Amino acid sequence: MNAPQELRTDLTTYMKDVGQRARRASVAMAKASTATRNAALANLAAAIRARHADVRAANARDVEHARAAGLESALLDRLQLSDVHIDQMAAGLEQIAAMPDPIGTISDIRPMPSGIQVGRMRVPLGVIGIIYESRPNVTIDAAGLCIKSGNATILRGGSEAIECNRLLASMIADALRASGLPEDGVQLVATADRAAVGLLVTMPEYVDIVVPRGGRSLIERLMRESKVPMIKHLDGVCHVYIDDAANLEQAIRIADNAKTQRYGTCNTMETLLIAGGIAPSVLPPLARVYAGKSVELRGCERTCAVLQAAGIACVAATEEDWHTEYLAPILSIRIVADLDAAIDHINTYSSHHTDAIVTDDHVAAMRFLREVDSASVMINASTRFADGFEYGLGAEIGISNDKLHARGPVGLEGLTSQKFVVFGHGEVRT
Repeated sequence: MNAPQELRTDLTTYMKDVGQRARRASVAMAKASTATRNAALANLAAAIRARHADVRAANARDVEHARAAGLESALLDRLQLSDVHIDQMAAGLEQIAAMPDPIGTISDIRPMPSGIQVGRMRVPLGVIGIIYESRPNVTIDAAGLCIKSGNATILRGGSEAIECNRLLASMIADALRASGLPEDGVQLVATADRAAVGLLVTMPEYVDIVVPRGGRSLIERLMRESKVPMIKHLDGVCHVYIDDAANLEQAIRIADNAKTQRYGTCNTMETLLIAGGIAPSVLPPLARVYAGKSVELRGCERTCAVLQAAGIACVAATEEDWHTEYLAPILSIRIVADLDAAIDHINTYSSHHTDAIVTDDHVAAMRFLREVDSASVMINASTRFADGFEYGLGAEIGISNDKLHARGPVGLEGLTSQKFVVFGHGEVRT
């Protein structure tokens, strides 16, 4: 969608104005009471339920336009909202509202020899810029988390979801106004011009943190251009390792779900690792499940030998396959000698997003938890659970593979910082 004429002619002035309004609104958002912020969330959840049909219709128009424009299947999958997704948007807001308010909480108070007491208070980050593609539910998740955490936010969604995002943004503005909060507390950038993204990430005077949610090309671009710190992940190359001590039925169910429940998500398994001792038992029946769902299998030499002996097609995997986030019905499979080999493979090729082990061996499971260097590490569960809603965060603003500030699904706490607070009784330093 083309930008309005006034935006095309002076995009820099427009984005500066958006940033200034967000900065002013951030002051009101930070000092608003818990009850006020929760009221805004409740108002928004009620509006989503009341206008369910309108949201579905707007999304259907976006999907129709995107399909006609030839949007790839993974992005179409992310764009489409089902009735369940819309209900989850409202439920997520209510879950966020019910959570303890992190803002203003003081922890770790310690008396010092001087007589002062030193603690830490949790505070908002300020203004958060969120750049995302396809998923209109991010508009609600991001707004809800930022409202609850006392932050102002600037949302820049993809052009493919413009109708739904505009409807949701109007509902957010209504909910803020009805609760006494500034409408500028949540702003949707009104243009699909890609230059707006470049401006948003180079305004540190107005924006405190940028959260990009999108494909590799978007993240790489922002890593090059941004002058604002980012909470991000670049890839989702997730693994499931089936250990020698795995329950066969459980292993098949988990490995199936991790790959096929949804193909176009960052927590979908892209590489399956199987211990050599259990491979002849688990690989053929699991491969038949994949074959029934038209999943292309790319395997190491041993994997292809096992599958071909069972009459199942397998393409020889290349080195590139171990690095690839397919976001498609394609799976790479490697048979490994043991737990050590599995951990070595994961720490070599993983994007440090989410990795899981299937095993009944407690010692092996604990080693996997300790030694796999990823943001989420799981025992006997599908990687698809690596999600803010599933983790009880209410929603997530994104997932971080970084190690500083926030790691894994980023919820309320990840949108706050801490400052030292000191309680004195007239003490002076000598």
